[in-house]
Amino acid sequence: MKNPGAAENHRLVTLLQGALVREARLWKVPVFKNGCLQGADISSSQHQEMILWLGEMCRLFQFCPETFALGVCVLNRLLSSVKAQPKYLKCIAFTSLILAAKINEEDEVIGSVKDLVVQSGCNFSTAEILRMERIILDKLHWDLYMATPVDFIHIFHAMLVSGHPHLIPSIGLVSVPQKRPPGLQAALWTRQVQHCMACHQLWQFKGSTLALAIITLELESLTPDWFSVFTDLLKKAQINSAEFIHCKELVDEYLHSLEFSLPANAIYIFDSSQIQEDSDEYYDGFRCLYKDEEMNPGKEENCVKGLVETQPKDVSPCPPLHPAVN
Repeated sequence: MKNPGAAENHRLVTLLQGALVREARLWKVPVFKNGCLQGADISSSQHQEMILWLGEMCRLFQFCPETFALGVCVLNRLLSSVKAQPKYLKCIAFTSLILAAKINEEDEVIGSVKDLVVQSGCNFSTAEILRMERIILDKLHWDLYMATPVDFIHIFHAMLVSGHPHLIPSIGLVSVPQKRPPGLQAALWTRQVQHCMACHQLWQFKGSTLALAIITLELESLTPDWFSVFTDLLKKAQINSAEFIHCKELVDEYLHSLEFSLPANAIYIFDSSQIQEDSDEYYDGFRCLYKDEEMNPGKEENCVKGLVETQPKDVSPCPPLHPAVN
């Protein structure tokens, strides 16, 4: 009888090898010299802003992270193949995202191109988007799908869960004290890799290298046996160790510079300067929420009075809060 674990590991290794083959064949990134795209007037900051904008569009359209990652890859492949003018950059980026959505998203999620344009606030016409679609498909030989950093996050995560079940959160994990809850957090890694895809210093690394660097940084804090787990993945992914170390150092530095998410035990500070003197609207809100208008006047008055007496004089029961972020 075959070991089901061994069969699953073999399937995942085959999946990884297929993704690496597609990446090696299709992976391209724009080359920047003196701060501008080679052969064009598009700056690295403009390119980065466009990737961040694509992230905003994905959230607006409720697209999945895989769509964002593929859209960025399509954009980068096109910019590395043609000399694009800055005035067409947003249209190229938007169309790259639409093409990625047609591959990854359900039809009911995508909607019509016209509706997406209206939602985005852009002034493109449907004809312009369709024309740009034909240009991108022609330049990329209708071969759009490649393995993205998000795809590698999922593959590596599945390999870790299959090959190292002691790391599964539901089973438990003995680890050093940490701010984040223990376990393999694929959602966190996906969020991190999306941010890294907007960093021009990290464009030089393939998606497989970037994904493994992010995961390894997390493994270091999750388990004392992280090195053996990491080397197993590094070998299977066929990644150059020197290149990986460089990528990991840059990723660590970049993620520490970001404040893209708050820890689970975030501290909020009360800002009394934003409190309005008249807080009747808050009381009205409580009454509506709990349907206190059905209470008799005396009981309602005592309820509000008790609420006020439990709070300091200068504090509203619904104070505005802001995170304690430097």
